[in-house]
Amino acid sequence: MTKRKRRSSAPAPGRTGAALTELGLDDRQQRVFVWSVVGAGVLAIALVLTLTVNAIGGAPPQPAQAAGGVVGEGLPASFQAWPTLKELAPVQDRKADSAPLTAQEVFGARTLTAGKVTLRRLASRLDQACAGAVWGADLADALAGAGCTQAVRGLYATADGAYVAQYTLFNLADVTAADSLAKSLTSLYRGAWVQPLESPRAKFGAYSEANAYVLGHYLGVAWVGRTDGAEPGERDDFIMLGLAVREAEKAVFRRVVKVAGVPPDPAQPPGPADTAQPSEAPPTDPGASAAVSAPGATTPVQPSASLPAAR
Repeated sequence: MTKRKRRSSAPAPGRTGAALTELGLDDRQQRVFVWSVVGAGVLAIALVLTLTVNAIGGAPPQPAQAAGGVVGEGLPASFQAWPTLKELAPVQDRKADSAPLTAQEVFGARTLTAGKVTLRRLASRLDQACAGAVWGADLADALAGAGCTQAVRGLYATADGAYVAQYTLFNLADVTAADSLAKSLTSLYRGAWVQPLESPRAKFGAYSEANAYVLGHYLGVAWVGRTDGAEPGERDDFIMLGLAVREAEKAVFRRVVKVAGVPPDPAQPPGPADTAQPSEAPPTDPGASAAVSAPGATTPVQPSASLPAAR
């Protein structure tokens, strides 16, 4: 049986040698030219195969671009969502709480305090278009689906500039929409997030943490970190830092008082109860009575032990 000779991958010298000789190339130059052509052909085939595979399987999705121009900049390293409290039932639907939010109402306090942590306000902003307060198309779509009509943000920092905190309050259709958005954020935060307010005095770095709190038909997002971007150490109390910036939630409790006419229990998970604000001019609360407009005016429900014994 006659064996078939393998074809050489390089062009036969007889077919190319004469033409290359006419071009003035010697034997060595002709060999270099031939193998260059072969190498270029292999690269071309590999490129075509790569493009074909990408067209069939699809290229991996890229995360949205953050405000600073760097992909993924400002994303929290950890995130957790918390459900609403029963005391906030009077504002579980926007129909019962239709007055729009104002930046002064939520962030009128110049300082927010919890324990030994005191935050000073650097900036605040109200966006009527919620998409303007976030980056990432998926998060913008989720806000639209939740019926978001307002997003109000407040940026705070400690006096020494070591810590930064931002609180964002979204005005949504109802508690169901707020709860759904909070659950969506548990995955969306990896590629989309809230836009940080700009200040020359403080900004978020490489590491930060965030929590979302369903507050009736509102969703509050507390975002904290060190301004140098480092991870927290033994002396960094991020829990108390988060509780301090959450003092902005008193705006929601004042609305509960306005709607229900009774003071709610301000206990908030996780952590201790609200810490009273330093004495200062109260934020404007359109339509609220003087008895409930000041921060800290909400009175906790007295423990049952202080009530008269049942007969």
